[in-house]
Amino acid sequence: MVRKRVPDWLNSSLWSTTPADDGLHRYSPSPTTTTTTSSATVSEPTLQPPATVPPPAAASKPQSTPTSPKLEIRDPVNKNSNNNSGGNDQNGDSSGVSPDDISRQAQLLAELSKKVINMWELRRIASQGIPDGAGIRSTVWKLLLGYLPPDRSQWSSELAKKRSQYRHFKEELLMNPSEITRRLEKSVGCDNDESKPEGRGLLSRSQITHGEHPLSLGKSSVWNQFFQDSEIIEQIDRDVMRTHPDMHFFSGDSQLAKFNQDAMRNILIVFAKLNPGIRYVQGMNEILAPLFYVFKNDPDVEMAANAEADTFFCFVELLSGFRDHFCQQLDNSNVGIRSTITRLSQLLKEHDEELWRHLEVTTKVNPQFYAFRWITLLLTQEFNFADGLHIWDTLLSDPEGPLETLLRVCCAMLILIRRRLLAGDFTSNLKLLQHYPSANISHLLYVANKLRTQAIG
Repeated sequence: MVRKRVPDWLNSSLWSTTPADDGLHRYSPSPTTTTTTSSATVSEPTLQPPATVPPPAAASKPQSTPTSPKLEIRDPVNKNSNNNSGGNDQNGDSSGVSPDDISRQAQLLAELSKKVINMWELRRIASQGIPDGAGIRSTVWKLLLGYLPPDRSQWSSELAKKRSQYRHFKEELLMNPSEITRRLEKSVGCDNDESKPEGRGLLSRSQITHGEHPLSLGKSSVWNQFFQDSEIIEQIDRDVMRTHPDMHFFSGDSQLAKFNQDAMRNILIVFAKLNPGIRYVQGMNEILAPLFYVFKNDPDVEMAANAEADTFFCFVELLSGFRDHFCQQLDNSNVGIRSTITRLSQLLKEHDEELWRHLEVTTKVNPQFYAFRWITLLLTQEFNFADGLHIWDTLLSDPEGPLETLLRVCCAMLILIRRRLLAGDFTSNLKLLQHYPSANISHLLYVANKLRTQAIG
């Protein structure tokens, strides 16, 4: 067998040495301890690149909440902007913003100001990374995931409809059986007096059955279903509490952290109940975290206040492209996680057969040992949080869905450390791949895009 020649650009020392700090890591989130539930009156959109001013150390004072849905594109580093996160970790210190970032901010803001947004152009710009200081990642991600339509005139009605739908889901699915039973009992007393306003809209007598007793084992019993759900809810509670323990946004005893944990818990429980075929699988909390973090840190106060509902629908949309990876019955099918890992192995063989042979034939490192977590958790555990957001900018920008780009990024991760892998044995290589070293994310995404262009060519 004739081995494919490794392209010269793959052997460049650029990919095997630690790159100089280009400023990307300056956006790594640092824990904050402030808490807030603030809001501000929505003003007309300000469409201009943000000033390079550090974000406020504390949140603004509470004001009145706007009543009508409007999207405002504002600069979160502006001290007059509201910040519901208690720190807005994603923006970091913007004092070192590069000219490329400023240019990209201007392009994105200009695109978002159009009455009808050109999605192809938005994807092209966003795929290069959304500057952290722009405060528009929330809006761009909602567009990329199809939650917001390209026509801006439809945003208000679409958001109102979706948020109302989510409230209905919560009322239906998160209600404690005790409350359901109380309402049922109350409706019985109200049947004989239809004129009483408190009796209107409650369940009728015909809907009340003896099965609504806490000891009922009937399949339709809300109590029986409640006890069946308890195990999943306990798992969700444990995982939510463990989400990014180094970030005060997600973890700790602060009011902010507890509020965010409750919101994530609600989203995961509602998803599990609406998707009985998948329910909840450990690790879904890690995929949920970046979405909720970005939406809750939207500088527009109303958008941030509705982050839970917006995150739910975007989470559903994102997971729709990966749901088969979470279904154990499909693990060995052509759409399951093992098939996807095989595709990654084939991709590496196609672009770097020498490295593929060393890993899988010589040292016998099964890609499932490391790629399972890379793929199922969308690389959320391999890089720091800020770098993960940058990678997701690229993943979500792929018009064909994030999976293809994800596989190329995973392949690029192997190529970036090929010299160390080629010099290693089973033990050292497995350790290296399960604890991936810090990398220059711009270089990583460059290599991934290079793999795309080579495949096309």
